[in-house]
Amino acid sequence: MDNERIREICLKLPHAKETLNWGHHLVYWAGDRDIGGKMFAMTDLDGTGTGVLWFHCGAERFHELVEREGIIASPYLAKVHWVTVERWDVLRPREIEDELRRAHALIFEKLALRTKTVLAMPEKERTKVIRERKKTLAARAKKKK
Repeated sequence: MDNERIREICLKLPHAKETLNWGHHLVYWAGDRDIGGKMFAMTDLDGTGTGVLWFHCGAERFHELVEREGIIASPYLAKVHWVTVERWDVLRPREIEDELRRAHALIFEKLALRTKTVLAMPEKERTKVIRERKKTLAARAKKKK
């Protein structure tokens, strides 16, 4: 398992998007973050952070996972039930894929109704709404400067 395989798995999930944040983390979102999407997983691209993979796992699964050797509560995100996988060999590839699907489903379920409404639109209309939202956010950011 590696970053490229994680990327393939995550981007095949419905309405999943990716961004590069904090300089070296590839962040996966359930829905576009500009319309209210939420993070469900992250990977470290340059190996300077703690662990190789972070994901949301829900309250019940959180306690099971942190009992396993090589999986810890994620710094700053443990209170919202995220775990950090310290090495790629801690979980089998199939387990990682299942956990990422579960993470996406849990986060998608928590999205705001307005975000889900945009995501349910036909692709052409959804793309237009997202593009307009990004323009609005860019204009606000420019005004603040």
